[in-house]
Amino acid sequence: MTKKILMCGNEVLAEAAIMAGCRFYAGYPITPQNELPAYMSRRMPEVGGVFIQAESEISAINMVFGASLRGARAMTSSSSPGISLKQEGISYLAGCELPAVIVNMMRGGPGLGNIAPSQSDYFQATRGGGHGDYRQIVLAPASLQEIVDLTMLSFDLADKYRMPVMILGDGLLGQMMEPAQMPSTPKDKDSTRKGEKDWILDGCKGREPRIIRSLLLEEGALERLNEKLQKRYNEIKEKEVRCEVLYGDDSEIMLVAYGTTSRICNNAVEELRKQGKKVGLIRPISLWPFPEKELKALAQKVKAFLVIEMSCGQMTEDVRLSIDCKKPVYFYGRSGGGVPTEDEIIKEVEKIA
Repeated sequence: MTKKILMCGNEVLAEAAIMAGCRFYAGYPITPQNELPAYMSRRMPEVGGVFIQAESEISAINMVFGASLRGARAMTSSSSPGISLKQEGISYLAGCELPAVIVNMMRGGPGLGNIAPSQSDYFQATRGGGHGDYRQIVLAPASLQEIVDLTMLSFDLADKYRMPVMILGDGLLGQMMEPAQMPSTPKDKDSTRKGEKDWILDGCKGREPRIIRSLLLEEGALERLNEKLQKRYNEIKEKEVRCEVLYGDDSEIMLVAYGTTSRICNNAVEELRKQGKKVGLIRPISLWPFPEKELKALAQKVKAFLVIEMSCGQMTEDVRLSIDCKKPVYFYGRSGGGVPTEDEIIKEVEKIA
């Protein structure tokens, strides 16, 4: 059963996390995601969960590490510079094979930047922003309904693959309001843990002790861990790619956009179609794993790609790599809080049509 709700994106994400069985949240305030921890501070006690406003972003991610060790579905959230401070902890989660959900409602950068929406953390998210050979699954919602659906999915993927999963939004998506369908009842916290997590540290109780660590000094041990992780990442690349294609059969120009920007591109595509122009849109929903095969297939049909981002063109690199540079890849973007408009996108298409 579901219920219809009307809240801002940050609050929708928080409620969806609770419905997914999240029972531990630690975070630190930063605009434009502050509604999320504020909502968690009210709701977590109502469902028997734990809310902690940590003294820093570094403390928050390490608290999530500890809660995950104990088997809880745990989450933290922040925005751009705050996520940078969490990178060491995210690497430790990956190295210890611990599940957790990290939310980044991006703002303008570099530095402290501003509090306007941005998509300039793409590289940091999709390349594994901390140290070491690791990856994290990155999901990019484009609507509040997708925030619900992808948040629920994030916790399941984190548990399934024992790794961090990042939900990559932006200040616009976090602040906007639109209706969404939310599950009526939350998952029981025990149903998300017992019998499934045979690695958690819950006391020996007549069994051999379990050790979870990322410090591996024995000869070959760290290499074996990395080989194990890479095998898992390759499995994820085969099974967990998510994207949406609009007008993939007859398009000559294919827009590529994710998140908030894809909503604007969608409108631009429909307007261009009314004008008789064969334009389509591919929207990566999983930024890692990236829809390489889908883009490569489209490259057999279209004449050119146009990447639209609220950044200086970070995703453009992945598009070029995916299609082996066999078709022209153009870029139009706004940075520092600028949001591409429908008219601007249409003009860019007309330049290359």
